[in-house]
Amino acid sequence: MLWRLQENIIDQKNIKTLIDFIKSTERYTQFTKVKEFEEAWSKWQGRKYSVFVNSGSSANLIILDLLKDIYKWKAGDEIIVPTITWITDISSVLQLGLTPIFVDINLEDFSFNYQDLQSKINRKTKAIFLSHLIGFPADMKKVKKMIKGKNIAIIEDCCESHGATIDNIKVGNLGDVSSFSFYWGHHMTTVEGGMVSTDNEKIYKYALLKRSHGLARELPPKYHAYYKRRHKTIDFNFLFLTTGFNVRNTELSAVLGLSQLKKIDQYIKIRNANHKKFVNILKKYSDFFAIPYKDGISSFCLPFILKKASLKKPLQKFLTKKGIESRPFISGNLLKQPFLKKYSKLNGFPNADHIHSNAFYIGNNQFVNENRLELLDKTLSEFFDNNHD
Repeated sequence: MLWRLQENIIDQKNIKTLIDFIKSTERYTQFTKVKEFEEAWSKWQGRKYSVFVNSGSSANLIILDLLKDIYKWKAGDEIIVPTITWITDISSVLQLGLTPIFVDINLEDFSFNYQDLQSKINRKTKAIFLSHLIGFPADMKKVKKMIKGKNIAIIEDCCESHGATIDNIKVGNLGDVSSFSFYWGHHMTTVEGGMVSTDNEKIYKYALLKRSHGLARELPPKYHAYYKRRHKTIDFNFLFLTTGFNVRNTELSAVLGLSQLKKIDQYIKIRNANHKKFVNILKKYSDFFAIPYKDGISSFCLPFILKKASLKKPLQKFLTKKGIESRPFISGNLLKQPFLKKYSKLNGFPNADHIHSNAFYIGNNQFVNENRLELLDKTLSEFFDNNHD
């Protein structure tokens, strides 16, 4: 395969950094490097607080769990979710006994269909779980305007959109709390890893607790004396303040994250330049493609949205023949997935259905270059010369 969806982002300098660290320490579990990475990420992101975990999915899970605790949500309370997103945005809602309320997407920025969103906000709504999909920033102004004066939390899933912006403000800074993923195919990597970011100190404290069993000792030292006084009969080192998980990450991952973070701005610049050239290629075939574009993008992939569903599989097959790997647009309409069978009879999601039937994407990263884009242009020309009807 010439052009893969994901390619090895870890270079020799990253490897040397890891080797040097391994030789210099005896501590590999969560410690000072994790804290250093959290602080560096907060500075880059522009948030006050960040908590490093073992995946973006774990970040989603502890965010929902901590908000449930803080705001006293009850079983069955409603969380609004998109019909196209990553699976753990939905499964975490279900795992915590909450009720997902599905909203169609739009075909401009791939976030919510904002009219559908407005119609589904009601007194039972406790949170809006919003995804900035494939690097496209959602219209946060519209969403915040809809819930103004309402006690509704906004969670931003930014796992595919590191560095995307809205009016020069990075996504992940406009809701109550946000999640990021550092899976190895994303904008930067810790191999496996994720981050919770917020400006809310209470959310930050709960995220620290939830990450590690609910242990009080995970809190910053300035809080320790207070909890020691409140719980004098319990050994502070084994004082559990809330329910929690073990979703910690390692010093090794943090070292890699610190090394990768130095390059993320450069990687985003290359991805966006590739995406712009990709859009110009698609314009040659505008009879066949819808071509969404939005200011502030931080390109995750190169998406094909065909006007005719009948061309999707033949084009994917032809790209594969030419050495270009592809995959569905995220997972398509999640309501078609077996694990959501009980919701499968829901209707009113035409845009999600359209993406499910008509869309897929190929990889974008710093390894995509002029030669690959020229190959893509030639491949599309060859395909549509033979499929022009």
